[in-house]
Amino acid sequence: MSRSTASRARAVNAATVASASYRARLKRRSTTLWTRSRSGLKSPVAASVEAATHESAIALERIDALVCSAGITGPNTTTWDYPVDAWRQVIDVNLNGVFLCNRSVVPLMLRQDYGRIVNIASVAGKEGNPNAPAYSASKAAVIGLTKSLGKELAKTGIRVNCITPAAVKTAIFDQMTQAHIDFMLAKIPMARFGTAEEIAALVAWLCTEECSFSTGATFDLSGGRATY
Repeated sequence: MSRSTASRARAVNAATVASASYRARLKRRSTTLWTRSRSGLKSPVAASVEAATHESAIALERIDALVCSAGITGPNTTTWDYPVDAWRQVIDVNLNGVFLCNRSVVPLMLRQDYGRIVNIASVAGKEGNPNAPAYSASKAAVIGLTKSLGKELAKTGIRVNCITPAAVKTAIFDQMTQAHIDFMLAKIPMARFGTAEEIAALVAWLCTEECSFSTGATFDLSGGRATY
């Protein structure tokens, strides 16, 4: 074996040992934090989010970006006819889920003094859609949460932003009435729905180091619909 080959081999072995040591420390820390989360949080959902976060950190060795994109529309009906159980479900998924995921990753990002968080809100959170009170309220709350967390972390290396798309034709349309879909399209000056690729392009940039001077911000993707 040549001297250069041996040097490279030693470097690889050292890096492997260092990585294994780091993973072991992270796993011990993860176990401690997961135990605390289970004992300190009454919600099993919150505990499961904490556990999933730290299992991801062990597998990936760090978490640089979080994108919270899960959401449901709930039924299309007036506020006074809105089923209470459906209201709770929409708030649980669209708002509480975002809160729990944001809450869980921030301590890990603080330790590395770097992170990017992107929460998917909606133009409905800015303007309020009739016959979608729970969805509109939940997305307005996501905007508020993003602004609050962004300001809390402004002096760190973590940036927290949200986007407010107009309707994007995905499987979520299956949860809506055709009348509501037609209403949303009629509100977009470009006279078309957004695409998943357009949303992904902005989200991808918000997850990069280039997004360095924006935090607590709301980025519009509404085809001209948004009025502010």
